[in-house]
Formats: sequence, structure tokens, C-alpha cells
Amino acid sequence: MQGQRTWLKPGVWGAVIGSILTMIVGFSWGGWTTSSTAHQVAIKQADAAVTAALVPVCLAGQKADVARAKKLGELTAITSSYDQTEFVMKTGWATFPGQADPNRAVAEACASTLLKTAAAK
Repeated sequence: MQGQRTWLKPGVWGAVIGSILTMIVGFSWGGWTTSSTAHQVAIKQADAAVTAALVPVCLAGQKADVARAKKLGELTAITSSYDQTEFVMKTGWATFPGQADPNRAVAEACASTLLKTAAAK
């Protein structure tokens, strides 16, 4: 009985420390995540997908604008990315049917795409 007692204490401590180390390795390098972290990642990915899907609508709105050449010239003259996003929001290209306010993420992506297209020409 005495032999079991002396061996039991180190065995329990070994199991506790092993469990803690397994969790540290799992969460740090093993790719384990908590449900809240997975939820946050899913929301970010969904927002990025929606933005990517709406950029062509913004570009189509820009093409339908009769004063687009003048507005594109004004957009390319703006140097600040924040001001470029604000400009696209003010033009209404990032405001979609049924929405009262423009979508900032779409306006930012749309401005970036418009500037890349303008620079390529």
C-alpha cells in the first residue's frame, strides 16, 4: 500500500502537467480555436465575401453615371485613401437599392479598383 501512495502523487502531477502542456501546444501551434474565435473569423470572412460580391455593383453604378469622367478625374487627384473612400461614398456609387447609407467597405474596395484601372490606362 505504501508503494502505491508514493507513486500516485507523481503520476497525478504528471497527468495534470501533461494536460496543461497539451492544451498549450494545441491552442498555440495545433490550430485549436475556441468557438468565439471561430465565430469572429467566420464573420470577417463573410464580410469580405459580401464586399467582394458588391464591388462589381459599385463599378456598374460608376459606369452608368453620366459625369463619370469628371468624377474619376477628381478621384485620381485625391491622395488620401480615406478621402478617396469618402468621395466614392458621396458619389452614391456605394449606395445600393434599399439602403439609405453607402457601404464603407465596398466604397473602399471600389475606390481602390477604380484607381488601379485608371493607373493602367
